[in-house]
Amino acid sequence: MRGTLRWARADLRARRGQALITITVVAGVVAALFLATMLLQGAVNPWQQLFSRTRGADVLVYFASGTNTSELRYVAGIQARSQPYQAASATLEQGAVKSPVELRAMTQAPPAMSTPLMVDGTWLRSSAPDGAVIEASFAQAVHVGVGDRIMVDGIDGTTVWMRVIGIADTADQGFYPQWTPGLIWVQHKLLTKVERNPSETQEIVGLRLYDNSAVATGQVVQTIWNLYNGPAENSASAVERYSTWQQVKDSMASNDRLLGLLLALFGIIALVAAPCAIANVTAGRVLVQRQDLAMLKALGFTPGQVVRMLLAEQTLLGALGAGLGLLAAWLMTLPRFVSPPGGTPVGLAPLSGAWMALIGAGTVLTVAIATVIPAWWAGRVSPVAAVQPSLPRGHLSLIARLGLLVHLPAALVLGARDSLTRRLSAALTVFGLAIPMAMITIALTCWSTIDGFTSDPGKIGLAAPVTVSQGGLDNKQMLNLISHDSQVLASYPGAQFVTLLPGDNGTFIARAIGTSSRPYPFRTVQGHMFNAANEAVAGQGFLDLMHINVGAWILPTIDGVPVILHIVGRTIEPDNNGDVLDFGLDALSHAGSAPPVIYSLVLKPGVPAADARARLLAESDDQLDVQVVTNPASELRVVQLVIAVSVVVLAVIGLANLLTATVIGMRDHRHELGVLAAMGLTPRQVMATLVVNTMILTALGVTGGIVAGLVIAPRLINMQGQTSGIGSGIAVSLSRAAVAEILAVALVTAAVTALILARRTTARAGTAHLHTPVRPPRPHPAQPAR
Repeated sequence: MRGTLRWARADLRARRGQALITITVVAGVVAALFLATMLLQGAVNPWQQLFSRTRGADVLVYFASGTNTSELRYVAGIQARSQPYQAASATLEQGAVKSPVELRAMTQAPPAMSTPLMVDGTWLRSSAPDGAVIEASFAQAVHVGVGDRIMVDGIDGTTVWMRVIGIADTADQGFYPQWTPGLIWVQHKLLTKVERNPSETQEIVGLRLYDNSAVATGQVVQTIWNLYNGPAENSASAVERYSTWQQVKDSMASNDRLLGLLLALFGIIALVAAPCAIANVTAGRVLVQRQDLAMLKALGFTPGQVVRMLLAEQTLLGALGAGLGLLAAWLMTLPRFVSPPGGTPVGLAPLSGAWMALIGAGTVLTVAIATVIPAWWAGRVSPVAAVQPSLPRGHLSLIARLGLLVHLPAALVLGARDSLTRRLSAALTVFGLAIPMAMITIALTCWSTIDGFTSDPGKIGLAAPVTVSQGGLDNKQMLNLISHDSQVLASYPGAQFVTLLPGDNGTFIARAIGTSSRPYPFRTVQGHMFNAANEAVAGQGFLDLMHINVGAWILPTIDGVPVILHIVGRTIEPDNNGDVLDFGLDALSHAGSAPPVIYSLVLKPGVPAADARARLLAESDDQLDVQVVTNPASELRVVQLVIAVSVVVLAVIGLANLLTATVIGMRDHRHELGVLAAMGLTPRQVMATLVVNTMILTALGVTGGIVAGLVIAPRLINMQGQTSGIGSGIAVSLSRAAVAEILAVALVTAAVTALILARRTTARAGTAHLHTPVRPPRPHPAQPAR
């Protein structure tokens, strides 16, 4: 046992670089898995991170003004309760646009429970008595930022001007507009200016429970209701309403199935790439030690001792790497380093100790499993290998034969010969490079697809980034303003309805936009655009919902009027998971319906939607209702962050595989370097031989991986699009220039790596030693004396 430990310690000291590579790869994989899991949970369930960082309340209870809330201390199950604070209903006036809001009176010191998380500006302060802090998703929806002045009307019509001094996130309610009204925090004096009648206000108390499960929370809420409202039907209702953390969590839950599928894809990539990288590095480290292990066998080590020694050593390195990766990921995700942008409801969700233990233990177990087979091989190494290196097996490769045929330089021919002579080793090297390269290609194709959504919104039905309704103007005045606006390229009238499916078993969005003679510029990926009053196009989600295909006839009831429609095409539709039916406005007019019309504006190239909105509001004296259409692709920015992390990790994995293969190749050729020098090759030619060997394997692996990625990625992305309801046809393949850049970067990296290792190998190599059987000298007969 003592000898085993001494050898392991000596081996780690002698091969510090290899041990460092193993630890680094394992740490990188663990950090990537940690971050990917946090991003996935943060995207699918953003409530968790907000609840943890804001110390949110499990229950918010809204009491009538003047209620004695001290009786809550008698309710079993309550761990802590906040001080009551006033709230009042009001309206945010933005010209013709009116948004309901809830004003909450707060002190200049943020509350200990449900502390608003500032993402821009500052909290309430005495130097700004008219200051207001707006909830982030509401501020984004109404296009308000720090420094803007807003007008708020009370129930009695009192108008109060406020200045936005901050934007904050909270776990007290869901994201606007899924959760209404919008939330604004103000100081108490400012709230009393808006609502002078105390009887029109409410008192809100936040509660933290010992047990916040759904059943326990419901019991506490019911107890509070019975305590304050009484059993009689005509008793006073002191508790007006309440909200629980379950309701907020459900409201915040992402309904974007494509986002979840893309994040799941990169989780799978990490899970596949991690064992491959760890197994490659671990097996390579064991193979490099072949001669040392043979020497141990010659000194009397048994096969079992060799296997246990390697398992212990590699598992120790894996544990160190896992611990380092968890520590690095924990440091990178500290609140001081992670600050989500204003209005962004997606971030890093904190992981529980169970998740951290699972990632760490799974990584160490993967290292141990990856070591078993190489360690078993090492246990079977013959002691003869300690003094006699194994000769290469295989045949002269086709590349080497072609090199001889066209009379290439000797260094190139020898490098080509060495690259594929050991076919099993070459195949493993090519496979180890092809896997991360294929995954990098898939990841970059996803990035290209998301960029396509952002740079060309018309592809997903967002050719018109601005919508306008008449607001305080009549229809003629509105059309006059639109027609004379130099920023507007085209306008299309439309209306939208939430419509019941046949059988009342669900709903879909029926959208009349444009006319059959002048349809909205949708891009169809199947069939053609509607050009008659009874024709329509649909999203994949609607087709799946109705169990029909393009070409079917349907009879929906839209705006109370039965309409016969022929589905003639399919569009890429991100709204409502693709459950959308689009047709001309004249289809409704022919059926006898006259809905209110909203105009969708297509802007001239280069005109920002925000600028167009500001100009229309200015020209209409804030009487038009102008809204900027949100691009759903903005929600996929978190995927681009995951892609960037995945590409870096996969690149490290590929580099580790390349280093491992190169080191093993250098070890196999070390005994040949002296022979090559004795044959007349200069040191540069010897290095060229080793570099060519690595370059050929790298070119085969990288090219194969890129080709496989280019074939798989569009099919995978389109399959995800169809599953999510958006529909197939969304994939944007990498350009030829991007593919050439990826190939060039990979080959240059391989060349530099091989050159550095080849220079070190040739510097350590000695002169040639020609081994021949040792024979005793023949005795010479004595010469007779003369």
